[in-house]
Amino acid sequence: MGEIQEDFVAERMDSSSSMKVEEEEEEIECSIKQVNLTVPKTDDPNMPVLTFRMWFLGLVSCILLSFVNQFMWYRQNPMIISSISAQIAVVPIGHLMANCITKRVFFEGSKWQFTLNPGPFNVKEHVLITIFANAGAGSVYATHILSAVKLFYKRKLSLLPAVLIMFTTQLLGFGWAGLFRKYLVEPAGMWWPGNLVQVSIFRALHEKETRLKGGINRTQAFLIILCCSAAYCVLPSYLFMMTTSFSWVCWFAPNSVLVNQLGSGTQALGLGSFAIDWTTISSYLGSPLASPWFATANIAAGYAIMMYVMVPLCYWFDILKAKSFPIFSQSLFKGDGSMYDIKSIVTSNFELNKGEYAKDGQLYLSTFFAITYGLGFATLSATVVHVLIFNGREIRGQIKGAFDKSRKTDIHTKLMKAYKQVPNWWFHVLLLCNITLTVFTCEYYKETLQLPWWGVLLGCALAFFFTLPVGIIQATTNQQPGLNVITEYIIGYLYPGRPVASMLFKVYGYISMSQALFFISDFKLGHYMKIPPRSMFMAQVAGALVSVAVYTATAWWMMESIPHICDESQLPPNSPWTCSFDKTFYSASVIWGLVGPRRIFGDLGYYSNINWFFLVGAVAPCLVWVAQKAFPNQNWIKHINMPVLMGATMMMPPASAVNFTSWIIVGFISGYVFYRYRPELWERYNYIISGGLDAGTAFMTILLFFSLQYATNIGIDWWGNKSDEMICPRAQCPTAKGVVVDGCPIF
Repeated sequence: MGEIQEDFVAERMDSSSSMKVEEEEEEIECSIKQVNLTVPKTDDPNMPVLTFRMWFLGLVSCILLSFVNQFMWYRQNPMIISSISAQIAVVPIGHLMANCITKRVFFEGSKWQFTLNPGPFNVKEHVLITIFANAGAGSVYATHILSAVKLFYKRKLSLLPAVLIMFTTQLLGFGWAGLFRKYLVEPAGMWWPGNLVQVSIFRALHEKETRLKGGINRTQAFLIILCCSAAYCVLPSYLFMMTTSFSWVCWFAPNSVLVNQLGSGTQALGLGSFAIDWTTISSYLGSPLASPWFATANIAAGYAIMMYVMVPLCYWFDILKAKSFPIFSQSLFKGDGSMYDIKSIVTSNFELNKGEYAKDGQLYLSTFFAITYGLGFATLSATVVHVLIFNGREIRGQIKGAFDKSRKTDIHTKLMKAYKQVPNWWFHVLLLCNITLTVFTCEYYKETLQLPWWGVLLGCALAFFFTLPVGIIQATTNQQPGLNVITEYIIGYLYPGRPVASMLFKVYGYISMSQALFFISDFKLGHYMKIPPRSMFMAQVAGALVSVAVYTATAWWMMESIPHICDESQLPPNSPWTCSFDKTFYSASVIWGLVGPRRIFGDLGYYSNINWFFLVGAVAPCLVWVAQKAFPNQNWIKHINMPVLMGATMMMPPASAVNFTSWIIVGFISGYVFYRYRPELWERYNYIISGGLDAGTAFMTILLFFSLQYATNIGIDWWGNKSDEMICPRAQCPTAKGVVVDGCPIF
């Protein structure tokens, strides 16, 4: 865009000097083989980046994905639309804009001259559009806080503190990213494996493609899949809702508690249940088409051990009073099996009423819920030990290299020196202002938010301490240890009885670190694709601000406009707005914040033995290491990944059995059958199909909601639209002697 664009895009040496650097260093290759084979070693510094097309398509992609993903978040089966959908969809639009928009130069001859169309749609524009879209490819974790306070605790929360919470939690991570980008982006050893998939797609979409005779190219395939998935979505979303969970085992004995417990796909073990609905398949674990087979196999093994071995044994042997509660539930109970009335133990100033809690008695979890927490403990320790055992030597060398100023740089870092870097003080100012605003927000609204100033600073200290080591682990192993348990434990013991403080501390101490690594991963993607760092900075900051605004507005609108959203007792049958994620987050705020870990997992709690899972997780990778040494010829042992296996069911709840069984089936067909026996088709269409299914399903779901459900509430009442609760009406019944629950037999 003329001279204005050159201020940002042409922040580089002239073309001849850059090409000279390239020629001098073309012999230098990256030390990571996968990177060396995947990432291009050339660059064109004169390629326009901050174009009108980039801003327009980037902003539109960011706004649409932010709205759609937040809209889908409150559904029983929330679906996250990844940036891959936008990455593929914008290609034909970008080329169309390049062919149709005027190439006229405005204010020609002045220093303000610019053009809306600098030439063909290029890969660098495409990368920045995708980074914009990445900001909307998920949800802001802090929306759970808004939902918990407004919808579950039924307390008043004004819009201004809600907006401040949303913005500070997102931008705090950007500050940490700026502090550690030098150590997690520039070194060749910090290679971020997940980015290689994106790089491969960019190259496939922009390098000349040979169209097979009688076949179709990738863009045509994407559009066909999008249209087909949109048309099919009418079936599970409106006409035949039973396709979201075929719990056919319950058909044989709908009044049998045992059969219901075995067969229900959403309320129990889900034996034989499956779905032919893309939302159900991809809602919790993401697209199964993007999962490598070894990871899918580990998840399948972990799920089978959890659901078909551990839970049944614990339940039928009545371990931890299992039979007094449903076999599968994320709710909280009293000892007699009745639901715990949480509102009765909350004081007017939003703290635990110890007198009422003593009167109502100990809080209990379903044994399934307790085991999932135990596996969360095990996953944390297993991740640390696994990385130390299998990647320790490699990571030590990479840490040493990351801090070694005399280390040799690879070709990609050499090429990036052609561009002006983002000054560190930009990040420092952003971080300082954000911490100041966070402290002000928590202190000014202390009555509502509860978290004191020292809690904010302690959370920031945890994020600062863990960002670099966890970032090194993720950058080299593609694994991010979950620190949410640590943050919940710390604040639960230091400041018990305050649920909102617990939620905020977890967001500032853990999610800000996770968000920082998300930003750093994008930095590395820009590093691989040779995007000017200042252009990256502008796109990331703009994307973060726009996405948070859209997330907040969408969440607030839905909470205000959809009657009884998240309240299953008040919602009509088959309503999708049951808020599975938010219900789980609310339960966690009660366990860790309101009641506190000491009264649940500590010396005052009933579940203190769950802490042994920490030891189990630490020992498990050691057993795998011993097995590898003992049986070196058994290659399958090398693919056992205990953090992935033990953390397979971390999304349960809110995920249910039907989500996992359907995901595993599709993952097996894609990652094993097609990848092994039809590799050329898998390579050409796998990610294209995934993006098309995401985009088409999301489009039709929103269209149906606004046209038939939100505005007119038109529904079809027939057998095919019966919910899983109707097909398996006794799946949630306890089986302990003397426990009385409405609609359930008394044993």
